Amino acid sequence: MITNSRASQRGAALIVGLIMLVLVTIMLISALVLSTSGFRSVSNMQFREEAIAAANRAIDQVISSPFAISPEAETISVDIDNDGNEDYSVEIEEPVCIAATQAFGADPSSEQLSPTLTVSSTWNTVWDIRAIVNADENAGGAAVVVRAGVRYLLSEADKDAVCT
Repeated sequence: MITNSRASQRGAALIVGLIMLVLVTIMLISALVLSTSGFRSVSNMQFREEAIAAANRAIDQVISSPFAISPEAETISVDIDNDGNEDYSVEIEEPVCIAATQAFGADPSSEQLSPTLTVSSTWNTVWDIRAIVNADENAGGAAVVVRAGVRYLLSEADKDAVCT
């Protein structure tokens, strides 16, 4: 009788060992899947943040130019990591003048205004600038739209030409 019980236990140990091996394998595969999906989500967030930074840099470039004199759409290449290669292509839609109010008081400014811009002939114009980074044109596949509002001081003639 002792011999029979030992023979039946040897087969049970093999089955229990195989079940444990399968369970450990399933746990390792699920851990791998979870870590891969976590890596993807972090990478997507990084690419999205880079695309937003590229759009903001392009908007800053537009704002620093005299865009309100003759607003037009343009495409700006942005090198985020400063390695000399274009990382993002940002489409700037044509800036839109959304409001214009006469500037009655002399607003403090570090800029010296030209003689044609007297207090009675200056206008505070408010512009909507929209930057688009397309998903298919950048490294990470992130698509973002960034909008900025800008106030720009114009003469009455310039205001009449670009603001309706």
